[in-house]
Amino acid sequence: MIDIAANIAAIRKRIDAACKGVDRDPAEVHLIAVSKVKPAAQIEAAFACGQQRFGESYVQEFRDKSPQVQAPVEWHYLGGLQSNKVKYLRGKVAMIHSVDRLSLAEEISRQWQKIEQPIKILLQVNIGEELQKSGCTPAELERLLHSVAALPQLKVCGLMCLPPYCGNPEEVRPYFCRLRELAEQMKQLQLPAVSMQELSMGMSGDFEVAIEEGATLVRVGTAIFGERIRPKR
Repeated sequence: MIDIAANIAAIRKRIDAACKGVDRDPAEVHLIAVSKVKPAAQIEAAFACGQQRFGESYVQEFRDKSPQVQAPVEWHYLGGLQSNKVKYLRGKVAMIHSVDRLSLAEEISRQWQKIEQPIKILLQVNIGEELQKSGCTPAELERLLHSVAALPQLKVCGLMCLPPYCGNPEEVRPYFCRLRELAEQMKQLQLPAVSMQELSMGMSGDFEVAIEEGATLVRVGTAIFGERIRPKR
């Protein structure tokens, strides 16, 4: 049986240790509990342990499951997003991590204008330039950022990446380092509505290395909730 409370406590201890190792304040790093394909009851259990931020990756699942969660959790959307499904997230998520193209940003802007509220977003960078993954390339980032920053109701808070899978977390370090360098470069542009204060990177197997390289949002699912059985789609 999964002990969610013990798992969260263990992860927070590891986050603190990783921060201490590089002289960072643990308060700078926020844990996103990746709750996709997990039931509302487990989200409620994690919230009861002090976990506030939860990440979902499938719009239909989020639409169906979020009303079942009575706790006042902070929802983050992490997965690939089709423009015609943005409306289902409107006003319900605190941040969208996976903005990878201008057309998607434009639709998010349109939807949040309807409720006259700002929405925090991250630009997803295909840091390994892998054909099968979403995200703009590092070379495309500056142009995308200029275009997105001009859209109403969008607050670009930083960058997100899904680096190539490596069995050894140390092999992923250069990708995390590269994302941090890109964020620093984008910050120098001093664009309005752009802060670059958040770096969403690192998962169950490599979040400590990500923290050492500057992550502020780490996305951990398996180490909290156990292995996932992906739904048929």
